[in-house]
Amino acid sequence: MPTEAKRETIDGLRAQLDSSRTLITSEYRGLKVKDISEIRRSLRRQNVSYRVVKNRLMRIAAKDNAAAAALSPLLVGPTAIAFGTDEAGTARAVLEAFRPYNKIVKITGGVLGSSRINAESVTRLATLPSREVLLAEVLGAITAPLSQTAGLFDAPLRDVAGLIQALADKRGSAAA
Repeated sequence: MPTEAKRETIDGLRAQLDSSRTLITSEYRGLKVKDISEIRRSLRRQNVSYRVVKNRLMRIAAKDNAAAAALSPLLVGPTAIAFGTDEAGTARAVLEAFRPYNKIVKITGGVLGSSRINAESVTRLATLPSREVLLAEVLGAITAPLSQTAGLFDAPLRDVAGLIQALADKRGSAAA
């Protein structure tokens, strides 16, 4: 029979799973408590939560979640999970926070939505621009041809106005 503390832990993990789009798992063996606290502090500044989890409790918490099938194979050995909402931003923040400890901490993989990715893919994901930047680039690519077309339609009117002004200047200098 699970204790009340374990039930609370499972409920907390469920809440984090439901509010996160990105999970990055790592093996923290060899880190001191002070080091884990420093990683947490660094990630918290980037709106990423880092939590050491018991694999069995995490499996129970993820049972009803879409990420359960993808997450289960990553829960081997001592596991810590970074929970975030922005895919590339979370990966970038995790790699940056792990940089001083890259000889000790090992990224084991990640889950994006309901898809599992390996550690190498997490590293590649960190090099992508954030979601907002990508959306802005797509919007810019869509609006650029429209502005160019508007400029092309506006050009003949500018040319006619310039010709009328030149003709008025010529007649004004001829009359003088």
